[in-house]
Amino acid sequence: MDKLRTVGRKVYRKISTKDGFLGDYDYAYLFIPDIPFAKREPKTQPFFGLNSEMPLFLGFLLGLQHSLAMLAGVVTPPLIISTTANLSPSYSEYLVSASLITSGLLSIIQITRLRLWKTNYFVGTGLLSVVGTSFSTITIVTKSIPMMYDSGICETIDGVKQPCIAGYGHLLATGSICGLLSVLLSFTPSKILNKIFPPIVTGPVVLLIGVHLIESGFQDWAGGSSCVGDVCGKKELHWGSAEFIGLGFLVYVTIIISEKFGSPIMKSCAVIVGLLVGCIVAAACGYFSHADIDSAPAATFLWVHTFPLKLYGPIVFPFLAVYIVCVMEAIGDITATCDVSRLEVEGEVFDSRIQGGVLADGLNGILAGLMTVTPMSVFAQNNGVISITKCANRTVGYWAVFFLLIMGIFSKFAAAIVAIPKAVLGGMTSFLFTSVAVSGMKIICSSEFTRRDRFLLTASLLPGFGATLVPDWFSYVFTYLGDNSGLQGFLDAIVLLMETGFALTGVIGVILNLILPQMSDDVEELNEVVLETVGSADQHALEAYRSKETAIYELHGIDESSSNKERA
Repeated sequence: MDKLRTVGRKVYRKISTKDGFLGDYDYAYLFIPDIPFAKREPKTQPFFGLNSEMPLFLGFLLGLQHSLAMLAGVVTPPLIISTTANLSPSYSEYLVSASLITSGLLSIIQITRLRLWKTNYFVGTGLLSVVGTSFSTITIVTKSIPMMYDSGICETIDGVKQPCIAGYGHLLATGSICGLLSVLLSFTPSKILNKIFPPIVTGPVVLLIGVHLIESGFQDWAGGSSCVGDVCGKKELHWGSAEFIGLGFLVYVTIIISEKFGSPIMKSCAVIVGLLVGCIVAAACGYFSHADIDSAPAATFLWVHTFPLKLYGPIVFPFLAVYIVCVMEAIGDITATCDVSRLEVEGEVFDSRIQGGVLADGLNGILAGLMTVTPMSVFAQNNGVISITKCANRTVGYWAVFFLLIMGIFSKFAAAIVAIPKAVLGGMTSFLFTSVAVSGMKIICSSEFTRRDRFLLTASLLPGFGATLVPDWFSYVFTYLGDNSGLQGFLDAIVLLMETGFALTGVIGVILNLILPQMSDDVEELNEVVLETVGSADQHALEAYRSKETAIYELHGIDESSSNKERA
């Protein structure tokens, strides 16, 4: 009862006092843009730590900012998946709403750090960590759905592909089952995970996921990935028309302008600003159709539409690769969140946050499938919002959850997103997908780049790039036409693996990382000098070898006298 009274007094003070409701935060700082040729006084904003007291209105405002910053990333996968699976507008609207609702509910698990019974294991990071639909799944969908039409899982009537509802159920079930891998990996020390899956292995996988996604984004930019070579949209323009290219380019340029001159809120939501400007122009020019918005229900929730759940063997391995990538991305994202939140990035508490975050990521992947959406993972873009606003308070995360739930429950919002012209959406998604590829480059660049690393990178990327750029390269290897469904499924699994570039690169990268010995460039340079010296009477070359050898011994702390016998 005393605790209840304390909470009541605290809430009353927040609402009834200026200090509790507004505080002394400079709100204008969030909205004033960088006007060209105008001087702007640099201001130092107060930093709000993980559990600091903060004004009620500020938490509300920054929570809205976080929800807008992650909005594009949450709604893009269900939109592309719906198009690939030929789902009706009502199903597409539902999946967008379900993704927003699920993202909000599962973010609560990450933000709230719970101890597992009386052990030293946790669920969740306890940080301002939000989750959203993983982009990695899109690559699996675009490769597996056409295979499901060929195998009869999804119907084709008179040459017209019907909505692949059963196929989407296969994706949900397989994704949920494979999520157990992340749960198991969460109990593995991060040092071991980093040794098995170092940046030189995971970076190329993320890069190839982004490269593959850019293709679908760019096709939408030109009019729509589902109508290549045909008329698209309400105005029935041909794919690749200048009007479509111009709409996508408007979104692209607006994103750049927002980053250059926008206020802090605009910069963190630059993608949404670009999408909004593109929608305004498209609506004024008659590209929008409001029929589906009018017919959409006022509100919705999870399980309004359901899907038959069934394991689909050919996509098991690609999903396992996706979860391994999600684990490594989660470790990096959680580390970045701790850093911008001014918390320790080493030690027992930090390790427990990593373990809890990875475990929550795995559980979220399982729960997401049961909530009718594809796997969820930690989002990285919100770290930029924390850095800009200097607010790492968990209260802001709960406000972001509130707005995600509101946007998901009121289904007119989802219907409006589904109605956005593909060219406008493509301008935004192409930017997002390119950022995924850049994230992969960043991960790769964190490696030492020794000769061994360069060789590993080249050897693993070769088949991955090939499978991405020539997507049907392995389709004609197996020509089985029999009625053995088990054998056909096994062959489909091999084909899917060989044609899924990021999974193929991941497998080869892990194997080569384990069998190729690591060697520093200094030792390699020493070997080159030895090769020059062998069989030569050149005294200068011999002296260069001795000098280099001594330097290497000193660098690595090796006693030179102990190696005389080996050198002899």
